[in-house]
Amino acid sequence: MKKIILLVLLIFPKWISSQEISLPFYEIGDYPSEYSSENILSRMIEGLGYRYYWASESLNENDLKYKPSEDSRTTFDILEHIYSLSQMIVSSFKNQEFNFALKKYSYEELRSKTLNNFKYIYDSLIKNPDLSQLNITFRREGNNLHFPFWNHINGPIADAIWHCGQVVTNRRASGNPIREGVNVFTGKNRFK
Repeated sequence: MKKIILLVLLIFPKWISSQEISLPFYEIGDYPSEYSSENILSRMIEGLGYRYYWASESLNENDLKYKPSEDSRTTFDILEHIYSLSQMIVSSFKNQEFNFALKKYSYEELRSKTLNNFKYIYDSLIKNPDLSQLNITFRREGNNLHFPFWNHINGPIADAIWHCGQVVTNRRASGNPIREGVNVFTGKNRFK
């Protein structure tokens, strides 16, 4: 019996670790050899994905419920907002109108879906670099609104980066700072 318990204790952390690594943006890949608008934008998405991966990694119930003030969003609310921002960008690549009414997910589902949305956006930028064909379309107060891809840069992309910082600040304040060794400058981890 002791051997079985020992085996489980040795294998379980490795299984959990392999599950985590299977999500995109555990680390950032090598940078392209040339500068182009597509390469720069795809690198921004990689940086966002990496930041989100580690900002949202191993949050507990206390972290998810944390909010710095009564009129603030909880960390979970911020994660939902980042997901909606990722959905808005994905809608452009799919040539669809963005729908503000999004389905509710658990923390694990939300994290996985958001990271996979960032991966979809990254892959789409590599495959279809013609940003002039991508528009933001949504309906607000009975009006159909259309914006060029430019608005994604100062809108959902910049906003998602901003909110990743909020998640990092909230989790630090709730007593669960991001893992030591995460290096957003290099996009590589230096775990001990």
